[in-house]
Amino acid sequence: MKGGKSCGVMVVLVVVLVVGMWEVKTSSAAPSAAECKEETRLAIKACKPVVYGMDPSPACCERARVTHVECVCPLITPKLAALIDVNKAVRVIEGCGRKVPRHYKCGSITTP
Repeated sequence: MKGGKSCGVMVVLVVVLVVGMWEVKTSSAAPSAAECKEETRLAIKACKPVVYGMDPSPACCERARVTHVECVCPLITPKLAALIDVNKAVRVIEGCGRKVPRHYKCGSITTP
């Protein structure tokens, strides 16, 4: 994948994680930049099939539960948000057994 397609893949995967992290209990210490980079890499690897219409795997749902919101929210820019179907992202996360709060905001995205 090149250009817009790879950007779209990244956006959907990031949103899947973002919407799934509202209840994550974080430790008092914020993750380092290297830890955030690794969490994002693992999430993309685990959740890539979701982009192609597949249901999230147990590994993808687990990444949604453990990835720090501090790592993902800064990645959601207005430009990336324009490529995201937030309703689909909410359905995917709820399929992982998580309730998405109404009007939750992360980056430039607010859930319906």
